[in-house]
Amino acid sequence: MSGSLMYRDEIVAMNEDDLENERRHLNVVLIGHSEGGKSTMLGQILLLTGQVDEEEIQECQRKANEYNRESCHLAYIMDTDEYERRNGTVELGRANFDTKNSIVTMLDAPGHKDFVPNMIRGVYEADIGVLVISAREPEFETGFQEGGKVEMIGQTREHVLIAKGLGLEKVIVVVNKMDDPTVNWSEDRYNEIQEKVVPFLQSVGYDTNEDVVFLPISGLIGINMDKRMEDVCSWWSGRTLFEVLDSLEVVPPGDPLGPFRMSIFEHYKDLDSSVVTGRVNSGRIQECDFLTISPNGSYVKVQALYCDDEKVRQAKPGDNLTIHLAGRTGDVTSGSLLLCTMRSCPAVTRFFASVKFFKEPHCGIFFPGYKASLHIHEAIEDCEIIDIRVLEDGVVIEQEIMSVKNREEALCLIEVSKSICMESSSRFPRLGKFVLRCGGHTIASGDVIEPLLSV
Repeated sequence: MSGSLMYRDEIVAMNEDDLENERRHLNVVLIGHSEGGKSTMLGQILLLTGQVDEEEIQECQRKANEYNRESCHLAYIMDTDEYERRNGTVELGRANFDTKNSIVTMLDAPGHKDFVPNMIRGVYEADIGVLVISAREPEFETGFQEGGKVEMIGQTREHVLIAKGLGLEKVIVVVNKMDDPTVNWSEDRYNEIQEKVVPFLQSVGYDTNEDVVFLPISGLIGINMDKRMEDVCSWWSGRTLFEVLDSLEVVPPGDPLGPFRMSIFEHYKDLDSSVVTGRVNSGRIQECDFLTISPNGSYVKVQALYCDDEKVRQAKPGDNLTIHLAGRTGDVTSGSLLLCTMRSCPAVTRFFASVKFFKEPHCGIFFPGYKASLHIHEAIEDCEIIDIRVLEDGVVIEQEIMSVKNREEALCLIEVSKSICMESSSRFPRLGKFVLRCGGHTIASGDVIEPLLSV
């Protein structure tokens, strides 16, 4: 249906059989404290799946030797610039590979506390989280600790709070570096880590029987990733990482027959067209469709669609796209959305939200006038809490209160410094879930209940 958009009652070209027969595209984000081995693990996956050749590996080994980081050579497949190779992952890396049942885009999120905003972007794009934990002592303890000085708090806990707050319901916990001589595939060490992590996951709302899978691996030498362990350790007879990825049932990324929504990750010029990249949140598009960019209101036409660098005729929720557009795109800022022309998304400066404040040692009392940084899909804006009402089981139990404490849930009126596109999380979860940060720490997560349009 060239030049038009498809809605629920217009499914001639894209019927439900087409949807069911398409191979699922899985976005997976690697999260966890720095030094857990995330980049090395992803480098090993790319090696195992034939995405890198021997010449590239040799070059990475040469660079790692040059920086006296010999054991990090596989991480250099992902950490490509000089700063990252010396100091660790900064930007959100991404790589594609295939498993038996899925086309996987794996996102390598930075583990250092200074780069949490880039980690948040990865969680927004993901269907599944892989929490990478080092089995080596004291790396696990450092990443998991809480209390004491703020700067000593590990990132494992904050990453899990963010993942749950932004709606990442499935988590694979990989206990990495089990091959290290100080660990030597110790069942006791594996069980010790699991016994400490499980109660924390449960405390933030994860069902550890249904939604969480633990498994031991070695990212450096590739054990228990694509093939089952044989003689490495006698106590493990469970699945591999690839088997778990293929077996997990995930929440569908969006309604393929709903209005089109796509968060814009990048925007640049390419000869006679403008190019945007992003992940489809809802709806479907094809070449020659007319779309609008919000909040600037520009109208554009789809010239070409690329999904993971392959040219395609149409796209669905969950697809990672590069779209060539005709027309004037205007000022495309962080947080802009690509939308269907007839069912717009509100751009607002005020909204009501259900907010859960975390129990963390750096948090104090939250009150009207409290200022923070709002992270919602690709947007980051300063915000202020205008009004607070305490909630219990979703019901307001106190009116016009002065403050709330850690671990309390509240109905808040929030104002942002400039207009942001958002939806209620009940309709579009990926466009309505957010976190609040202050002083370099994540202090709360929330759900947009109602965006307030200006009168």
